[in-house]
Amino acid sequence: MGGVVAPMLAKAVKEIPAPDSVPGGFLYEPKWDGFRGIIALTDDGVEIGSRGSKPLTRYFPELVDAATRLLPRPCVLDGEIIVRTGEPGTERLDWEALSQRIHPAESRVTRLARETPASFVAFDLLADGGDDLLATPFRERRARLEAFLEGVPAPIHLSQVTRDVELARRWLVEFEGAGLDGVIAKPLAEPYAPGKRALLKVKHERTAEVVVLGYRVHTSGTGVGSLLLGLHDDDGALVNVGGASAFTDRRRRELATELEPFVMRDEAGAIVRGETERSRFTGSKDVSYVRLEPVLVAEVRYDNMEGHRFRHTVQLLRWRPDRDARSCTFEQLEVPAAYDLSRVLR
Repeated sequence: MGGVVAPMLAKAVKEIPAPDSVPGGFLYEPKWDGFRGIIALTDDGVEIGSRGSKPLTRYFPELVDAATRLLPRPCVLDGEIIVRTGEPGTERLDWEALSQRIHPAESRVTRLARETPASFVAFDLLADGGDDLLATPFRERRARLEAFLEGVPAPIHLSQVTRDVELARRWLVEFEGAGLDGVIAKPLAEPYAPGKRALLKVKHERTAEVVVLGYRVHTSGTGVGSLLLGLHDDDGALVNVGGASAFTDRRRRELATELEPFVMRDEAGAIVRGETERSRFTGSKDVSYVRLEPVLVAEVRYDNMEGHRFRHTVQLLRWRPDRDARSCTFEQLEVPAAYDLSRVLR
């Protein structure tokens, strides 16, 4: 198992399932908001693979070093790569700092490994020495993981778990304040299922009313590919907070028709376009968009925020013609109570 294993995935459900709703019961653990990582330690060294089976090894030299020094023997660990920031007592996960770590320049990778070092939160053991554990029930894998990591210090951590569904429900609320984004339910009697959605996840789900700032044409050249969304800040300025996408072919065409009355045009009748800021993720991608009069309000579903932006792409629910665009402010957003990350990583 020296190669990278496709990680087992989770499907979304609305609420935390009852502990006895599957044969053998569920074990609950926090849902970490980082990069999924499979660490394989062999006699030849360390590999770190991503959820998409892409190599992450070169981006996290501090984790390669930690795995080499701290892990007791060859193994394959499933877990999450995270970056924690903040003063002691007020730490939280920092997605922005983590995303900065994926950079082509070796000098920058080395510098960021010092400035914003990553940690690894292990939640499954897929191989232990010469033992392949994929076919082993999770109950046994978890017990072996706890024994395997006993005495192993930071930056490698053991994810905490519980069989108490009421405690898991508290985690869903409290741990968000430390930057986590939900709870995972894992069937204790099941083997590891690479690439399959055999787990259940419960994430935070909220709605917000936003101003539609514009849209990007779909890569096919027809219809709306994504919507650009905004909220008013304390000074009344419209701030780009993210986007909504993943529309069907039919819905893309419908959206183009629905948005036509709001398209901004210059004195000659030509469509007015804007551009979003480029980043290391956009590369040479076209960042232009069709600007819309900032009067159309949409209700969207989102999970959480990262700074002043939606953490993930949001889902368009409906138009709100009864709402004034000026009422779409950051004040409507629910702000989770702060929670110290070190209490989650105890």
